[in-house]
Parts: sequence; C-alpha cells; structure tokens
Amino acid sequence: MVTTPPTRTQAERSDQTRARILEAAVTQFSEKGIDGARTEQIAEAAGVNKALLYYYFQGKEGLYAAALEHVAEGVRASSMAVLDSSASSGERFLKSALDHFDRIHTNWRFQSLMQQAMMRAHRGEPNALTPLVETVFRPLTLRMEQVQAEGISSGELIDVDPTQMRNAALGANILHMLSAPMMQMMTGEDPLERSALERRRRLAIEYLGQAVFRDREHGAQVAARVLAATPMPPESGVRPRPVPELRNDRKKEAKSL
Repeated sequence: MVTTPPTRTQAERSDQTRARILEAAVTQFSEKGIDGARTEQIAEAAGVNKALLYYYFQGKEGLYAAALEHVAEGVRASSMAVLDSSASSGERFLKSALDHFDRIHTNWRFQSLMQQAMMRAHRGEPNALTPLVETVFRPLTLRMEQVQAEGISSGELIDVDPTQMRNAALGANILHMLSAPMMQMMTGEDPLERSALERRRRLAIEYLGQAVFRDREHGAQVAARVLAATPMPPESGVRPRPVPELRNDRKKEAKSL
C-alpha cells in the first residue's frame, strides 16, 4: 500500500523560513556587526527573497534583536538546566561557573552579538538588551542567587555577599577572554589556545573550590568531580584573532637577540 507523505502546512513552512533567516542573521551579525552586515547577504544565505526579512522582522534592527534573542534563549535554557541539576548547592555553583567559561569559549556568535549590544547601550543608542533582561538575564541571576542562598544556609558555602561571590566566579572568566590580546602582547603566548584554556578553566574551578566553600577539602573534592564530569567542549562559531602573527614575531625577535 502506497501512502502519500503529509505535506507541510503553511505555518510549518513559515516557521522554517523564519528559522533559516534567523540562523543566517546570527552568522552575518556576529561576523560583521550590525553595521557591516547586509540584508541582501542574509536573504541570500537563507535562500529567501529580501522582502521576507521585512515581512517577518520589520527591518534590520528588528532582525538583529530577534537574532540576539534566538541565541540568548539557548543560553538561558542550558544555563538554567545546570542550576536546576540534582547536586549540592556548592556543586551547582561550580558547574555554573564552568558552564559560563565554556559558553564564552565556544559560543562566539552569542558573545559577539552581546558585545555589540552592550557597546550600543553604553553609547546610549537603541539596543536589543532591554527585553532580554526580563526573559533571560534576570531569571538566571535570581536562580543563581537562590542556589547561593541555599549553599550559605546549609553551611556548604561561605557567608559572603552573593554578588561579590558571583563577580569573582564569572568576572574572572570574562577578564581572561577580554584581556587575551594584551596578555599575548606581553607574553608571546596565546591565552585562547586550547591547552591554555583547558589549564585556565581547571585552575578557575579549583580556586573556587578553595575560595567559596567552608570546608576546603570538600571544596577541592567537589571541584575535581565537576571537572572530571565536564570535559571542555570543542570550539564552535567564529573566534576573532586580533594579533594572529604575534607569536611568530616574538620568536623571531628572540632569535635575533
């Protein structure tokens, strides 16, 4: 008996078209920025007519906001899953710090879009961050605060200001990534090479195991368990290389001395 495969409904085709446009937009905006990206190229990459970009997103700004929301929702879901996992509060806190490190390293498209939006916000320009505060960042912050409060209440974590604890855990990850070009200039070594990243993520979690747990031996055991259970993921997306030839230059200079 021959059966006829079901045809896609108009709504399904519309959803798939919208998804293709968003994926193309995320790539173009993350690589070229909102000013450098061209709607013609986005439409071509998505395999659609340019007019559909305006039909679905009302223009370039709307498309950028939707692209950022698209990748941010994936970040929210994965990060919330870490905070809601079945483990002690201290272990979930370390897992969250490790997840944050790995997200910065692997999800370069999200990082690029976020940096662009932050720069626009700093300049007082229209930006796509406002709606994400309520749907992504505030819920994640509140959930982490709950995890910290549980850990402090149980006696597993030290009783310090929760914001300072979060800044110490997450801020160190951001500093390592943002200062990489300067550190490379100073040392001739690339802090973003995989071996350097593997070492830094391990040391960061081991440090937190000693710094935020009341019982340092317990903290060291938790840190070791978290690291063993979570190998560093492969890099994905586009990673800018601001000084790609610096190491070779430094080596030539050293040989000439």
